[in-house]
Amino acid sequence: MNRIVDYKNLSDSIQEWIVNYVNKNNITKLVVGVSGGIDSAVVSTLCARTGIPTIAVGMPLNSKPENTRLSKLQLNFLSVKNVKTFEYDLTKTFNTFETLMSEFFHSDLASANSKSRLRMTTLYHIASTVNGIVVGTGNKVEDFGVGFYTKYGDGGVDISPIADLYKTEVRELGRFLGVPEEIINATPTDGLWDDDRNDEEQIGATYEELEWVMEYGVDKETHTKKEHELVQIYEHLHRKNKHKMVSIPIFDLIENEII
Repeated sequence: MNRIVDYKNLSDSIQEWIVNYVNKNNITKLVVGVSGGIDSAVVSTLCARTGIPTIAVGMPLNSKPENTRLSKLQLNFLSVKNVKTFEYDLTKTFNTFETLMSEFFHSDLASANSKSRLRMTTLYHIASTVNGIVVGTGNKVEDFGVGFYTKYGDGGVDISPIADLYKTEVRELGRFLGVPEEIINATPTDGLWDDDRNDEEQIGATYEELEWVMEYGVDKETHTKKEHELVQIYEHLHRKNKHKMVSIPIFDLIENEII
């Protein structure tokens, strides 16, 4: 799904949007996690191009060599004067947490989510120290379609520059920005699972297929068998993860006739 006509205009507009937000809120620095995937590569590159002091952070955590290599590749790509790059291996920290919480460490999902939240904690610690903000790297399908992110993990951010872009568009923007082709073509994965499962294996559909559902599929009455299956996958995940995409429920005194 590619709705963008002019990627230079898109790039310039996102950078201007970031700069305006920073200036309006008296922010000093941008902080972004770099995973080795295309989304974080594009966001970190956009941050670098704003000219605003940027801190890009690699956070390997029981990571496969391939993921760590691509993260290092992007950090090296960001070697410009307004960007400082760091890599903090969080493996020992997480393993200590795992040992401490051993009574409650029988869920692979809980473990994966805790890894993501540890990374979020790291980014926010840095941001709070330098009067910065954490810049999100989620795309449209992840953030508003199927909720494919960790609540208060990689979903815990201050601004989201590419959350209205489909993965296909993020890749094309990456090409325009000169992101290494190896990162653009890498199989999407969150790197949170010991068996190194990729996003498609977890979701049951490709990003391109989910993009089609979001643009065209949900409201159509006639589908092929494959299209019907894709709509079902999308609707199931959207319902399941909707709690991530809406405001936290609040007990309302007036609504419940308390006052």
